[in-house]
Amino acid sequence: MGVRVAVVYYSATGNVHALAQAVAEGAASRGAEVRLRRAAELAPDSAIDGNPAWRAHVDATKDQVAEATVEDLEWATAYAFGSPTRYGNVAAQLKQFIDRTGPQWQAGVFHNKPATSFTSSINRHGGQESTILSLNNVFYHWGCLIVPVGYTDPLIFASGGNPYGTSWPSGGGEGPDQATLESAKYQGRHLADISGRLEG
Repeated sequence: MGVRVAVVYYSATGNVHALAQAVAEGAASRGAEVRLRRAAELAPDSAIDGNPAWRAHVDATKDQVAEATVEDLEWATAYAFGSPTRYGNVAAQLKQFIDRTGPQWQAGVFHNKPATSFTSSINRHGGQESTILSLNNVFYHWGCLIVPVGYTDPLIFASGGNPYGTSWPSGGGEGPDQATLESAKYQGRHLADISGRLEG
């Protein structure tokens, strides 16, 4: 059957989008079939237009990255979920997508599938780990096998040393640095490798 990874994320200004692309690239480098999908934007235009970076990212990706569907989750044998930090929690856009998965959960679609998560916030201590843990709470309920990056490669230390998953403190400036992107690629490779082992 082969490893099939759904990388599902929400990104406002592009930081989590960049991480998601790197995770997808890492998984694909291990031979996994990958679907990169974004959660639908729920914010009104008035809010988006108030932040030029937000508007630019929405316009740049709306026709380039397909919106996530529950069918993508049914198709996948492994998951990578990414969200910016919103008060130490998952962004509403991604949460709304997750909250539509009740029928799949009841049908056991998610059972024993590996899952990992990643995030970004403005500040280094702005709730990155709690956001990842919030995503992991979903995986517990789904019956997934959580795949953290741990301290399993020196790349983790080079990018800030977050064993929960790749995280980027944007500071409101440029996108993820190269060390963080390499960590995200490693996270994708690690997920694909674990998935392949589980598939036998």
